Amino acid sequence: MNELAIAAFAAETGRHLVDRPRDREFAVFCRTFDEGSYRARLAAVGIRWIGRGEPAFPRLLRSIHDPPIGLFVRGGRSLDLLAATSVAIVGARGCTSYGANVARSLGRELAAAGVVVVSGLARGVDGEAHRGVLEAGGATLAVLGCGIDRDYPAAHGELARRICDRGLVVSEYAPGVEPAPWRFPARNRIIAGIATATVVVEARERSGALITADLALDEGREVFAVPGEITSSLSQGTNGLLKLGAAPLTCAEDVLEALGIEPAAPEARSVGDAAAAVLERLRDAPAAADELARTTALDAAGLAAALTELELAGLVAAADGLYRAVMPVR
Repeated sequence: MNELAIAAFAAETGRHLVDRPRDREFAVFCRTFDEGSYRARLAAVGIRWIGRGEPAFPRLLRSIHDPPIGLFVRGGRSLDLLAATSVAIVGARGCTSYGANVARSLGRELAAAGVVVVSGLARGVDGEAHRGVLEAGGATLAVLGCGIDRDYPAAHGELARRICDRGLVVSEYAPGVEPAPWRFPARNRIIAGIATATVVVEARERSGALITADLALDEGREVFAVPGEITSSLSQGTNGLLKLGAAPLTCAEDVLEALGIEPAAPEARSVGDAAAAVLERLRDAPAAADELARTTALDAAGLAAALTELELAGLVAAADGLYRAVMPVR
């Protein structure tokens, strides 16, 4: 079976194919398809192809119910990265600052422990997870729901370039395939299928992140959900997963322990007394600058200096007018 011909035919006809078509149209296509020439065109623009039957195709992904016919790959890393221990981090595109903070911290800490983080390059949780990995100097996989030659969304073009430097961008779709709403749920089965475990950070009651979690559960993979506020619509999906038996995730160690991986030794990050007092307050709950000034008794200049020190140390993040201690707290 010429797997690359099937992928190329799917791109030309706009179809989603995971097996050889039996129709006459495909038979006619195969008579003129030149695999060597097609591979050469891919290589000329830095794209590799791994068919489902090739040894480099990831074993976990091959074992799912409907594995892709193959993967197009961008990035300079070895294809061995596709077989490394990996964790998917998924969640809402319109996530809260809390969700963004958690996703970025999880990406950073999992990468520091040597885990490859898989996500979908989307806005919100996906992008923050990728950024956290890159901050830690780790490796990440971005799975696209469009042709391998597209950065989607376009606003994440620079992020995709950085991922190609440290990891891989993959897609089952050949160059030229436009993004379409139905392709993203299909993409989610690859995210769930290639990863050993899946973490859902924030999700509405009906969301693509929950599709990914359901697919992971169907394949017998571990699923974690980050608990959220019961009054928030962005927590309905994750809290619903917890009710169904997903494992609660409160820090990176929860998933690392399930995988039998030792966490990286925490960096010693000492701060001054004023910064330590502010951090202690933020570990109770996020707060705005005026509340911090009131509860820590610091003047404006002292508070500004303390917050700057904490942000530079990576211990505090600011968003939406609030400062938060970077999670997880050990």
